[in-house]
Amino acid sequence: MISERIKQVKCEADAIMAVYEEVKQGNDFLGFASSYVFDKDSIIARNALWALTKAKDKELAQLQVIMNDLIELAMHTDNSTIRRLTLNIVERLEMKEDDLRTDFLDFCLEHMIAIDEYPAVQSLCMKLAYRMCRFYPELMDELKRTIEGMELDYYKPAVKYVIRNIRKNKLK
Repeated sequence: MISERIKQVKCEADAIMAVYEEVKQGNDFLGFASSYVFDKDSIIARNALWALTKAKDKELAQLQVIMNDLIELAMHTDNSTIRRLTLNIVERLEMKEDDLRTDFLDFCLEHMIAIDEYPAVQSLCMKLAYRMCRFYPELMDELKRTIEGMELDYYKPAVKYVIRNIRKNKLK
């Protein structure tokens, strides 16, 4: 049973894959996310998010209807692992021009340049900022100016890789 398994998992990749396989079999990614991702117990939320990162993009598409809730979670959690996993899922969802949230764009711009932020969060925020800005030339110009102003010596290779791809407009 998922509810028992998600509570008991510590940090075992095999157990997380078993949870994912169980959710996949029931094909209820939305129900699973709604039940566990927003749990007040950070271990349950983390495990649920970790299991969801194993899903294929087509499976994650079920979460499109709660994208704003996921964005809220990413912006307001104090748990960096939950932030990273949530941003990973949001980054894999479809983002349209109408989905622009200026508060989320500001969050992404702030966290992508924050030296004390984890490289994975910086990279995901940069990708998400790019995806939001691509619909608006004036925002894209601002993003590119921000990236140009970043002192690359302070950033890890993962962040530098995303910067290079944005400069070459190679992100999806």
